[in-house]
Amino acid sequence: QVQLVESGGGLVQAGGSLRLSCAASGRSFGSNPMGWFRQAPGKEREFVAAITWNGGITYYADSVKGRFTISRDNAKNTVYLQMKSLKPEDTAVYYCNAVNGVYGSPSGIYYWGKGTLVTVSS
Repeated sequence: QVQLVESGGGLVQAGGSLRLSCAASGRSFGSNPMGWFRQAPGKEREFVAAITWNGGITYYADSVKGRFTISRDNAKNTVYLQMKSLKPEDTAVYYCNAVNGVYGSPSGIYYWGKGTLVTVSS
């Protein structure tokens, strides 16, 4: 059974930092792009960041560019999201995903974790 399990969420003050992890099991995603989405209360799920299979290219939403860094360790089948200079508007449930196919393509097969809550207090 394929699973993606996020961890590292919690409560942090504005300006603080957190590092999220997403550990995959059941199969290797070392050849697949992976990424992070988030969903704030009352809002739709939105893209945060993505990374190619070898970490050579990364993509970020404008709202997190310069503050968040996505990385991966294929030996550990894990993707990370380092978040700094956190703002209250970053409060959301953060989900990781992996895709068989082109990241962002509707024809891809996506695997999702169940999410980890990040709360940023002002």
